[in-house]
Order: sequence, then structure tokens, then C-alpha cells
Amino acid sequence: MYLFKRSTDLKKHLDLVRKNNKSIGFVPTMGALHDGHLSLIQAARKNTDVVICSIFVNPTQFNDPKDFEKYPITIEEDIKKLNHASTDILFLPSVEEMYPEGLESDLHYDFGDLETILEGKFRPGHFQGVGRIVHKLLDIVQPDQLFMGQKDLQQCLIIRRLLQITHSPVKLVVCPTEREKDGLAMSSRNTRLSPAARKKATAIYHELMTIKNNFGKGLYFMEEALEAFDHLKKEGFEPEYVDILQLENGMLRPLDQPPGDATVVVALAAWLDGVRLIDNMILQGSL
Repeated sequence: MYLFKRSTDLKKHLDLVRKNNKSIGFVPTMGALHDGHLSLIQAARKNTDVVICSIFVNPTQFNDPKDFEKYPITIEEDIKKLNHASTDILFLPSVEEMYPEGLESDLHYDFGDLETILEGKFRPGHFQGVGRIVHKLLDIVQPDQLFMGQKDLQQCLIIRRLLQITHSPVKLVVCPTEREKDGLAMSSRNTRLSPAARKKATAIYHELMTIKNNFGKGLYFMEEALEAFDHLKKEGFEPEYVDILQLENGMLRPLDQPPGDATVVVALAAWLDGVRLIDNMILQGSL
């Protein structure tokens, strides 16, 4: 596996890859890799010739500095995992490399209502930071396909919108959420849970499954979401939202009437043991 820390060196290498008519698959991450990330590497391996993964903990997408400071850094283990997964290239830039102009910026992406609901409501500015770093990474890598996980559903939709805004030819591939055997969505943040909290965290999956199993049985949508919110609160969580929405023209809209054939999802976020966990599930349709 090649490792690059400078974008100029990476670009030179990728120019040679393209001259050999090889397709490039890209998996952007913030490190602390787990099997969910590695499933994206595997998907990229199946669909493209050369797989590049980036590891960069992006400061501009953290609206809480403490959350940024606590984000797990496991570079040595990450490199071992990427090697074992037959990753071709690792891009490991510094903050100075990615933000030579500094962290402040007047750049603004028009993500519409998509950045004001769910995660956007509780993490103001988060998706502008996500858009900014992914835009930079795509300019450097210029991949054919970009692989992301459904666990970060809203982020996937934001990036899909970013590709439209920037008229990018890159194809976004959204891969299913990878879960532990007990249903908990794989996340780098799971490592910060105490053993007791880790066991309790499975309640998130059970609430999502309850909503999924009841969907379409004539129950009122908002009541389902409110019940899940209350159940999590009684279990010791601090839930921020449990929402059932429909996907319409790339945007998420509140589901306040029968959705017809539209894609419908349930998404939630809750704090447990000082760790913020998110998850979602498709109730009908597809992304």
C-alpha cells in the first residue's frame, strides 16, 4: 500500500493510474477504522481497479471542540487494517495540508433544508464543514466512484447534493449499514462506551426494528416516533430526535401523510454515556 501525506505527490501518482486507464474508487474516513469502513473498501475493490482511502479528522465539521478532541485516533491499527483489506493507497494529510488557507472560510454550499433538520438542527455548521472537506478531497483524488455508508444517511444525501452543485461526474455509491451481531450500527464512537452502556446501546436498534415492523400497519407515524423517543429516555438515553421522513427529490421531508411509493426512512440520534450515537433504517423504497 502506498501512503501519501501531500496532495501534490498523490496527484502525480493518480495521474499515472489514469494514464493506464484504471478506475479509481475512493473511501473518505476519519480513521478509527472498523468493519463498516472495511466493507466500503471491499465494495470499492469489487467495483474499481484502484482503491484509495483517506484518513483525516476534519476540524471544520465539529461544532463542539470537545467532541473533536475526544475523537479516537488509531493510525497504526488503521494502517494494518487497510493493508489487510488490500487497499492500494492511503492519503493521510495534515490539517495544514488540507487547509493551507486556514480554517475560516466565506464559502457556503446551498444544501437547502437538508442541512437544517436532523443532524443539521443539532450540529449547526456541521454539513458546511463536511461539504468543504469532501469537495477538497474530491478535487485532489478525482475518483470515478465514491463509497459511503448508509449509517450516515443525511451526510450521504448532502454529498449527493454537493456533487450536483459542483457538476461532478463522480458516482456516489451508498453501501448498507454494517452492524454488530446484536444489531448496533458499527461506529468509531462505540469504543468510547463503557461495557454497561455498550450493552444498553442495542436499544437503538430494537426501537428502529419496532418502527420498521409496524410500518404500513395503519399506525400513526408520529406516534411511532414519539413512542421510540420515550422508550429511549426511560432506558437512560438522552434522545435528540426520532423522526420518520420521506425522501423527495434528494431532500428529506416530514412524513405527515401516506407516502405512496416514496422512499421512507426513520432516523434517530441519542446520547448515552457521554457518547452521541446515530442510526437509521429504510422503511420502504431505496436510496
